Amino acid sequence: MATQSPFSFVEGLLQNFNLPFAPPAWAVEESHRRIVLLLNHVLMQEPQAMERLVRQKGSVVLAQWRAFTFKLRVTPAGLLDVADGEASADLTLVVTQESPFAIAQALMQGEKPPVRIEGDVQLAAEVNWLVDHVRWDVEEDLARIMGDAPAHATAEAARTLAQALQQFVGKRAAGSDAGPSA
Repeated sequence: MATQSPFSFVEGLLQNFNLPFAPPAWAVEESHRRIVLLLNHVLMQEPQAMERLVRQKGSVVLAQWRAFTFKLRVTPAGLLDVADGEASADLTLVVTQESPFAIAQALMQGEKPPVRIEGDVQLAAEVNWLVDHVRWDVEEDLARIMGDAPAHATAEAARTLAQALQQFVGKRAAGSDAGPSA
């Protein structure tokens, strides 16, 4: 007999529950700026990524998921900045999966969530390359703060937790694919 995920109830609530208010504009803008800082930090660790982005300077990418939007402009240095609200997008990426749990499950299984892509094909190819090849070396950043040994231990614990979570998600997905048994 197939069992229902305990998260399906919460997921249903999230999908049917519309918040009566939106976060204040200043909070959205500040969170966008913080995300750009993190993305630029990661890009600066990969010179080839910056070289690829320099070719797309001035281009604007609009990323959307449900009601959330995020508009980025490529700088002449090959980094990113928050684009003006009025700037027209050269590339639009819309995550078509509505469920945050399904997106998390796909990511934990090493897959990309389904995305509708519209606009500049070359820019889309560069963004796809970035997604496939650029990784944040969290352990290296932690080592700068806390030293090599504690950073390695923390990263190892995180990898073990991630593996366990991947196995759990894989088993849940396999169980839901099997369907009810007679």
